[in-house]
Amino acid sequence: MLKVVKIGGNVVDNSEKLDRFLQDFASLEGPKVLVHGGGPAINSMLKKVGKESKFVGGLRYTDEETMGIVQQVLAGQVNKDLVALLKGRGVGLCGMDGHMIMCKRKSDVDLGYVGEIEKVNTTLIDHLLADSFIPVIATVGMDDNGVPYNINADTAAAEIAIALHAEKLVSMTDIVGLLYDKNDESTLIPEVEVSEIEGYKAAGVIAGGMLPKIEGMADAIYQGVHEAVIIDGRVPHSILLEMFSDRGAGTMFYRRGNR
Repeated sequence: MLKVVKIGGNVVDNSEKLDRFLQDFASLEGPKVLVHGGGPAINSMLKKVGKESKFVGGLRYTDEETMGIVQQVLAGQVNKDLVALLKGRGVGLCGMDGHMIMCKRKSDVDLGYVGEIEKVNTTLIDHLLADSFIPVIATVGMDDNGVPYNINADTAAAEIAIALHAEKLVSMTDIVGLLYDKNDESTLIPEVEVSEIEGYKAAGVIAGGMLPKIEGMADAIYQGVHEAVIIDGRVPHSILLEMFSDRGAGTMFYRRGNR
């Protein structure tokens, strides 16, 4: 069962959580791909150079200077730190390698050098998986002219899962899952049938940074990924709980008839 797992910067930025997660992740049987963000590391570097982080609708506004920092931090420091911790099994990539993530400038809202994915080329990923390596992918893509773009990691993970015909897409974050009331963890919604998503968006339950995460999961489900799950990275061994128990630690998205 091919699994695509996305980890956010909140996990990447916490050495204890990251070590625990990568040990669990590496122990999972079968082919797997790790897609990562690195928001806190990017914010830290921007702060060092005296540049303020700016977000529009949950997505980072990326001007030319910020794009250089995103590329340096994500495809460099964060990516290689993850590869090192996988002890020889991981191979670090970004979406520019092998024309993996081809994109154009996002057109529906001005976010600067933020890309909208046009195509995912899985050739390089397929070769690595065939040799039992773990592709570790930083979400920097490029256009036909080689111009780099920042890609939302949740969106990229969903598109990679679709292109690979993955069985499962997992997004590890720092919240318990989708909540009716974002300030009350007891209001967790454990399961969502994808046709319910628009209603949750209209009610404001899905908003802000959850929008690209859940829209990506819906796209993945509609295009053949069996199930998509948000899990709580603060819970020890949450990836194992998700894979090996009847009830994981988060919210599962599915399509009726696929279960």
